Amino acid sequence: MTEQLIAWRSRAAELGVESVDLDEMLLDRELLADVPIELMVRHGFVPLKREDDGTLLVAMADPADVASVDAMEGLLDASVRVAAAAPDAVERAHRRAGAGERILESVQTAFEPTVVTDDLEDAGLTLASLATDSGHPIVRLVDTTLMNALERRASDIHIETRDDAVWVKYRVDGVLYPAMEPVELRHHDAIISRVKVMSDLDIAEKRVPQDGRFKLNLGGRKVDFRVSIMPSIHGEDAVIRILDKEYLAEEFTDLRLDGLGFSDAHMAQLRKYMREPYGMFLVTGPTGSGKTTTLYAGLSEIRSEEAKIITIEDPVEYQLPGITQIPVNEKKGLTFARGLRSILRHDPDTIMVGEIRDPETANIAVQSALTGHLVFTTVHANNVVDVIGRLLNMEVEEYQFVSALNCVLAQRLVRVICPRCKRPVEPDLTLLADSGLTLDDLQGATLYEGAGCDDCRGTGYHGRTVIAEVLDLSDAVREMILDRRPTSEIKRQAAAEGMQFLRDSALDKVRSGETTLQEINKVTFVD
Repeated sequence: MTEQLIAWRSRAAELGVESVDLDEMLLDRELLADVPIELMVRHGFVPLKREDDGTLLVAMADPADVASVDAMEGLLDASVRVAAAAPDAVERAHRRAGAGERILESVQTAFEPTVVTDDLEDAGLTLASLATDSGHPIVRLVDTTLMNALERRASDIHIETRDDAVWVKYRVDGVLYPAMEPVELRHHDAIISRVKVMSDLDIAEKRVPQDGRFKLNLGGRKVDFRVSIMPSIHGEDAVIRILDKEYLAEEFTDLRLDGLGFSDAHMAQLRKYMREPYGMFLVTGPTGSGKTTTLYAGLSEIRSEEAKIITIEDPVEYQLPGITQIPVNEKKGLTFARGLRSILRHDPDTIMVGEIRDPETANIAVQSALTGHLVFTTVHANNVVDVIGRLLNMEVEEYQFVSALNCVLAQRLVRVICPRCKRPVEPDLTLLADSGLTLDDLQGATLYEGAGCDDCRGTGYHGRTVIAEVLDLSDAVREMILDRRPTSEIKRQAAAEGMQFLRDSALDKVRSGETTLQEINKVTFVD
């Protein structure tokens, strides 16, 4: 039991009120809808239930705040009975209650008709007001959208322009969800202009793509946002990438392979190759499959004061203490290849190359692995065998590449069933058939799904885990690559040596109750 937990329970006992653990409770959605979220946040309470006599039971961080209790009774027109809850649990409950969404809805309905025309100047919405007027409805809409995205754990915000409306979506756990009701198309120019002003982009240029970035102080922490503006047939679209570095710094402080979801067998393999004295550790997968996180986990495990680790990335998204990190800057001539040459003159033990994109970088990385350096890098390919063809097509010498390569890891991310609303379900025979399975394939396993709750925002999923396949470069596999044997033969040899393919790794996650068949069918091919 934490000190904070002991403290607020002791406080509750002193005041003669019950204590509740909000993190373990399912909130009453109907009751929450009846209570203004601004009132909950202002007075620091969460409504729990309405009792038979009409009394409202609420959880408060400070049950002794008589003034707030009196104010609540007057505003809610009901008697209030107070229970004690930990302050941080009250804040988390507000987020679970959808504080951001409900504030966003109130902002969205506050638009004044006079501020939304196609001409910003005629509407009285000037460049200066977009930059400085925090009370303007458009400014409030964009700012609240950013704050709500952080509450929802979103990685990206998409502003999509269609023929009749503007859609704002969040990408959470790799999937897009609407952030709010569609906004009328006439608001489009003002919304995009606000994003451009924040990113220091050209507000008058609407015909070519633009990229920018900005930083905000939200909730006491600094958050970086990367912005990409792109013209479409209905107007400009925007994608805002959220880089919450302070939150990630906490997550990455003790980042290890254990926390990413790898099986014990895969972790043993990966740790073996990550601790080799030299050679290339190659990770592949599509954009957003967690490749960089895996490499950072590996670097976190092997870093020490005795070894020098240098990375070159585009961009440096997470900062790791004790490691020299270099951002690519192609406008200034700092490419992966040029940066990698410079890194080699700094006497590194381990090098991480964010991505191999061209033959020059590929050849330098291979040479580095052959000359006593341990090289971590990524390549975009569908599976571990396709990587080989991809690099050989980059004019890398076959023998050198095969000699340098220690292993290839291919990975994907799948969503995890929400633990709060997780429940067993009977296998769907149609889904089994579509998944290439029979009841015998799942014998002894229990399938689960998420019913949908306030924690997962009704999706049934919360967080993601990794599925993987690892190709061990055995002597037999090396000889087959040098002989330019077909990929099908290399796969058969790898399977004979015990390699588990992505689909099998995904099915293990289903059998263990971590994810669903629907989810793995989205990221792996059905055999």
